[in-house]
Order: sequence, then structure tokens, then C-alpha cells
Amino acid sequence: MLEKALENIAEKILTYDEASLTGLWEKYKRKMESFETTKEWEKAVIIFFIINAVRVKNHIFNEQVAQNKEKQTDKTDNKHPTQSKDIPYLKRIK
Repeated sequence: MLEKALENIAEKILTYDEASLTGLWEKYKRKMESFETTKEWEKAVIIFFIINAVRVKNHIFNEQVAQNKEKQTDKTDNKHPTQSKDIPYLKRIK
């Protein structure tokens, strides 16, 4: 039951875009840094780390997509071993 509840929370969080969450990052950072023995402070800490989790997830995702694109580019570039990335492949025709 706990795992299902966490999955539901994660699913809901994933519907929000990073830009909207990042807009709240500073607010919750300040709340977290102002320690109080209250439930509001505890919630602020959790919210702050949820926002960071989304940011880290997106960073990792974007890095992996870029690496996959680079690998695909390398595969297509390997069709002509003499071709460099900076010089277009030219073929002499008589």
C-alpha cells in the first residue's frame, strides 16, 4: 500500500513541468533553511527535495538522450571512414 501511494505521488509529480517547479525552488529553499519544529517546515523540506528530484531526473534524461543522438550520429558517420565530421564526404566522379 505504501509503495502504491509513492508511485501515485511520483506519477502526479511527473505531470508538472520543470519550469513551474523550479519557480518554487527558491521559496522552499528559504523555508527549509529557516528551521522550525513544525509540520510546515517538514513539508517544505520534502517539497524542496521533490523539486530537486525532478531537476536531477530531467538532467539525467537529457544527458542520455544527447548521448544516444551522438551514438546514432557516430554510426551514420562511420559509413565513410575517410569522412570527418567537419569535412563533407566528396566522391570523385569521372
